[in-house]
Amino acid sequence: MATTQDRLQGSFSTLEYFTFGFGTMVGVGWVVLMDDWLSRGGPGGAMLGFLLGGLLLFPVAHTYGRLVQRIQDAGAEIAYAERAFSPFLSFAAGWTMVLAYTIVCPWEAVAMGNLLARVFPALSSWPLYTVAGTPIYAPRLAIGLALTVIIVVINYRGSKPSGLFQDVMTFGLLATFGVFTVLGLARGSGGNMQPLFARSDAGGVWLSIFLVMQVVPYYMTGWESVTKGSEEARVGFEPRNFAKAMYAALFAGLIFYVVTIGTVSWVYPWREIVAGHVRTEVAFERAFGSPVIAQLILFGAVLSLLKIFNGNFVASTRMMYAIGRRNLVHRSLGRVHPVSRTPVVAIVLVGLVTGAASFFGDASLVPISEVGSLAVGVGWLSTCAAYLATRETHEPFAMAGLGALVSVSIVLMKVVPGVPGSFSHAEWISFAAWSAVGLMFWVLRPRVANTVISKV
Repeated sequence: MATTQDRLQGSFSTLEYFTFGFGTMVGVGWVVLMDDWLSRGGPGGAMLGFLLGGLLLFPVAHTYGRLVQRIQDAGAEIAYAERAFSPFLSFAAGWTMVLAYTIVCPWEAVAMGNLLARVFPALSSWPLYTVAGTPIYAPRLAIGLALTVIIVVINYRGSKPSGLFQDVMTFGLLATFGVFTVLGLARGSGGNMQPLFARSDAGGVWLSIFLVMQVVPYYMTGWESVTKGSEEARVGFEPRNFAKAMYAALFAGLIFYVVTIGTVSWVYPWREIVAGHVRTEVAFERAFGSPVIAQLILFGAVLSLLKIFNGNFVASTRMMYAIGRRNLVHRSLGRVHPVSRTPVVAIVLVGLVTGAASFFGDASLVPISEVGSLAVGVGWLSTCAAYLATRETHEPFAMAGLGALVSVSIVLMKVVPGVPGSFSHAEWISFAAWSAVGLMFWVLRPRVANTVISKV
């Protein structure tokens, strides 16, 4: 057990856990990458890809739900794995998941400047330098750094303001989503969705669905962030509600993606979206002949970006805190502020990493981001394997076994050469570099007995 001085502030209710799960999962891909999703599968393939891919994640969510009910630990994957495997394997699982959350933070800091530049073109001025052929503009960089400072301050002040921030951003997005969905369905035509699949040859329907399913794990990662905040539940919280929040977040994310893809392709011919790389807000603007609805969608995208930034920031700092508390990295990472009861050193560190990475722009972050799909696959697999290894004889095997199979499939899709979307050289280098840093931490860790301090 953690001492009173090491404990985090307890303020989260089921509502906060839902907004963190959903908010850490749904970002701005539905605005900026709609053309990619439709080019892979067409409207039918994209919707079915997200539907089937999302449903396949429920066995994994079920396994997390069973474990978090009896183990409330900010380290989640590392806490589950350390009861079944060696300390090195449990650290490797946790360290890999840290990458999945941490890399999203600078990505969102950079994306905020890019998003606002669509409304205020003057932000794309004063180029400072280029990275991988992409210019870094001073105003956009300043916006990203300012946003990082805001997120750091919110989280430094305590979990309660961070949870309130997440609630407001999440329900603001859902309200915006409801408005443009209703307007879009009233305006569009089924003819815009034809043909339903990107490929019409033999087996083309299944290939269309598969190519979209392959990216689903990356865009639906985040529901499991609920487990990283499990130590911060308010007094009297019923542990079964952790699982309910994850199920609700995963289902809401699935519906959000499927309905958004359907609405966009209903409003505007999807072939033209793909050919012209038309963004979601531009498709609505052209269909309605007015920039007002485009501005509404961009407003929703800003809210979505803020919540996914905050959600991933919370998840990454809690995992770093849990690793530090186990003396697997410098002990200071496990320090808790005496007043706000937040992991202050971890918060500052992730803030500094986010700010520093923002200077490289989104071009250099692409290969690292792609590693996220492998990272979550490894984390999900370690959790399912840990459950299978430690379960009581009367506990069910099927769901965790299916979850492990799904997780293995996700990993294989990224590492097997020749599979569409598998790792390139840049992505292998990125993953190897992160693994090397983790190995260095492991080798240089303090040589003291590590204590299992999960709340059980």
